[in-house]
Amino acid sequence: MLVAQQLAAQRGFSPLFAGVGFTLHAGEALHVTGANGSGKTTLLRMVCGLTRPAQGTLAWRGADGAAALRECTLYVGHASALKDDLTAEQNLHSLSTLHGETADERAVQRALAEWNLDAQRALPARALSQGQRRRVALARLRLTPRELWVLDEPTSALDAAGVDLLREHLRSHAARGGLAIIASHDTRSADGAGIRELRL
Repeated sequence: MLVAQQLAAQRGFSPLFAGVGFTLHAGEALHVTGANGSGKTTLLRMVCGLTRPAQGTLAWRGADGAAALRECTLYVGHASALKDDLTAEQNLHSLSTLHGETADERAVQRALAEWNLDAQRALPARALSQGQRRRVALARLRLTPRELWVLDEPTSALDAAGVDLLREHLRSHAARGGLAIIASHDTRSADGAGIRELRL
């Protein structure tokens, strides 16, 4: 269970949001919406333990602090976080290592195939379209098992088939008892039962 209480954030001397609270249980997801600059990405980074709240607390299974959140969270940010000179395959190996995982060759190939990237797996990331780069980033969902997924604009540059596949992943994650927090202007990623909305 993830519990947020009275979270507040500011940029410089300007407040972004205040009094934000929510509780997520196993199998639930939260869709965070709001205007540009409202603090969606900041909230997600708080949940991941990457940004300290100006006020308020976050607790994972009753344990306070950023360390408890970082250990259980997979964060896929708005930027794809790919290295241009590495192939799609090499990027997935590298990203898995950064999360403390060792993905074998077959697992990486299955993850890329699932996102229809078989033909692009040996291409350098700089040769991929924005949609393909997003698919490579989302392929981590299979390779880095974490209970809490935090996804920032995950449908950015995805076509309809990619959005459908993301929704399928989210449904499977929820069925396994996983939790998810999704910040997006695109409501398609938040379709389905068990997803609540938080507007900043």
